[in-house]
Amino acid sequence: MGSVRTRSPMKRIHRALIAFFVAVLPLPLLAAEPTVEQRLADLEAYIRNSAPSTALVGQPGPGHNGWIMVSAGLVLFMTLPGLAMFYGGLVRRKNVLSVLGQCLGLAGIVTILWWACGYSLSFAKGSPFLGNLDWGLFRGVTAKPNPDYGAWVSHNVFAIYQLMFAIITPCLIVGAIAERMTYKALILFCTLWMFVVYFPCAHMLWASDGWMNGLWNDQARIKAIDFAGGIVVHMTSGWSALVLCLLLGPRNGFGRETFMPHSMVLCMVGTGMLWFGWYGFNAGSAVAADSVASNAFVATTLSAGVGLCVWAVIELWIRGKPSILGMCSGAVAGLATITPASGFVSPTGAVMIGLVSGVATFLACAKLKMAIGYDDSLDTFGVHAVGGTLGTILAGLLANSEANPNLGADRIRHLVGGALWWEQAKAALLVLILSIVGTLALYHLVNRLVGCRVTDEVEDQGLDLAEHGEEGYTH
Repeated sequence: MGSVRTRSPMKRIHRALIAFFVAVLPLPLLAAEPTVEQRLADLEAYIRNSAPSTALVGQPGPGHNGWIMVSAGLVLFMTLPGLAMFYGGLVRRKNVLSVLGQCLGLAGIVTILWWACGYSLSFAKGSPFLGNLDWGLFRGVTAKPNPDYGAWVSHNVFAIYQLMFAIITPCLIVGAIAERMTYKALILFCTLWMFVVYFPCAHMLWASDGWMNGLWNDQARIKAIDFAGGIVVHMTSGWSALVLCLLLGPRNGFGRETFMPHSMVLCMVGTGMLWFGWYGFNAGSAVAADSVASNAFVATTLSAGVGLCVWAVIELWIRGKPSILGMCSGAVAGLATITPASGFVSPTGAVMIGLVSGVATFLACAKLKMAIGYDDSLDTFGVHAVGGTLGTILAGLLANSEANPNLGADRIRHLVGGALWWEQAKAALLVLILSIVGTLALYHLVNRLVGCRVTDEVEDQGLDLAEHGEEGYTH
């Protein structure tokens, strides 16, 4: 008889453990480490801002991520304190704190909305017109990049960056109704307006499945481009502002009294802050620190400088002296008009946009307003609606793939240099109609609920004391 071989208990345990780990461990942990060539390919993808394929999948890139975090801060700086000071300096002394408080309150409200559902409605996949609620309460919005919006930028950083656009947009409306709309009515109106106008427009133009996202959605029905918000930010707020100021009616004494800015110093400082922050607004919209961001940075600078000078020259020609207010308005007009085109045009194209924007917005603010007689207190319509609409059309005429290689993609290449301007016009018209109709409906609803216009006594006293019990100045 042969002897019977037996396994030791330790060997049996060892084999069982091996079998267990092979069964339960995920395959990637058992796969071979990426090769040196694969790692180098991912590093090259990082430099080119293209998607990684192996070792660095799911990892944010420090440089790109850092630039978007800085850009988010710059865009917030545009609103608080930039836009707040710009607007605050332009109103009368008794209303300066009111304007600052309106911008501050909207920043808080929009932040909560964005976290709760606004980001998801704007950027999550859903219908072509509005996203679903998968990212509500920021569920799944983590530090891992979402390749639909940035291969090297954390998803949560991208979400906060886009929040800053959502904050400044309703704040722009403040300029049209300054000194005569109640605080609670403005907050309620803008809260509802975000759902009716802003979230749908942001989704249609910027979401990966948006109905008008011609740059990234193969199925887009209108193949429009909007690099940094000429349509989504400036057109929506500007056209809504016009309707709102018409419905509210003019300030007491409009047309009989001259409403002079109480502090051109604040206005000038606010303009500088806006220009500084606008680099995050435009160059940050590349969602990377790459060549597209560089081109947008250059275009932003040129258009702002040219718009400033155009206003100064026109005023010098008509009135014999350039005003600081005119130069500030021209700079902001150049910035607003270049926004939709900033990442798509050459430096010469940016200069052309600055020239056209300076003339068009001057005529809108100095001539059209007087001819029609609407009281757009701080020229939100004249600068942002006119500038944003004009820039949207010019983006279609002047865009070229040398400034932005993404324009060479099959989905849009056949339109560049040809019919792209018509796609832009269709998108602009649709957003214009939505902004006007939405504002009309919301105004009547809010007016019925809380009343929109302050009383004559409050308007004469000033909104600082009447609405907030505080004064901007105590000396």
